[in-house]
Amino acid sequence: MQEHLNKKNNIAVDLGLFTNILLAILKLSGGIFGRSYALIADGINSAADIVYYLSVKILLKAANKPADKEHPYGHRQFENIATIVIGAFIVTTALAIAWQSVDRFIEIMQNTGELKPVLSWTIYIALFTVLLKIALYIFTNRVHKVTGNPAIKALTSDHLNDLFAATGVVVSIIFTRMGFLWVDPIAGALVAVFILKTGIGIILDATHELIDTIPSPVFLTEIKQIALEIEGIYDVSDVGVHRFGTHFVLNMTIDVSGSITVNKGHLISEILEKKLFQEYEDTLKRVNIHYHPVIPQTQVSK
Repeated sequence: MQEHLNKKNNIAVDLGLFTNILLAILKLSGGIFGRSYALIADGINSAADIVYYLSVKILLKAANKPADKEHPYGHRQFENIATIVIGAFIVTTALAIAWQSVDRFIEIMQNTGELKPVLSWTIYIALFTVLLKIALYIFTNRVHKVTGNPAIKALTSDHLNDLFAATGVVVSIIFTRMGFLWVDPIAGALVAVFILKTGIGIILDATHELIDTIPSPVFLTEIKQIALEIEGIYDVSDVGVHRFGTHFVLNMTIDVSGSITVNKGHLISEILEKKLFQEYEDTLKRVNIHYHPVIPQTQVSK
């Protein structure tokens, strides 16, 4: 099953890599020869995408390695590291585009740059990018819904990013053809702001996962409710969750009567473990349950 999911993830990454190579060549050459700075900025974005797609391929390959003595829970955290790499590249690209857009805008306002209109055929490259990114977004989003991989989710956001950026380029080319040359660098700057916001969001999401942020209050409430429905469990003292890629390791402390035998406590723990795995079959990787004895006067009625 996991091998099948890994294959889907790899297809999504490879498809994104090869299309970005194509788009980087088209947009950079089109922007340079067609005199569209917004298209050049978008081409730089695609060129940066190539670098981090290669990084993601390497990290996802590392994440697919099986568990070993040094990594008993596997290597799935590389998925979150890959996500942070994506976010970092997106932020860096956004800052570079913004800086160059401001510089170009100043040139136009001071009339120190070469003020030539954008050539009309550049819009076809931008429109082709829009259509291609719509298709890539739909495909990658479907893959993420199946695999739940955080790195693929980040790539989905990047495709959406590129879609908005390409749309901005289309608008920019239309206005510059009408004589509003200053629209070109402003479009590049607005694209950079949108890209920056997405990149920061991706980094924050991956960071929360790496530091074992609890999935959601609802998740904890459901787990406690499942435990309290089992005969012999009076309370749930503690719940700890460790994230490993798309899976969780759950550590629980339950309260049971101090008058029962060790075997009875072990049996209650096994019943709870089986119910949790049944309920969260695709989420939980391991469940560790510690049962804590309570004296009768502190027992809590369910």
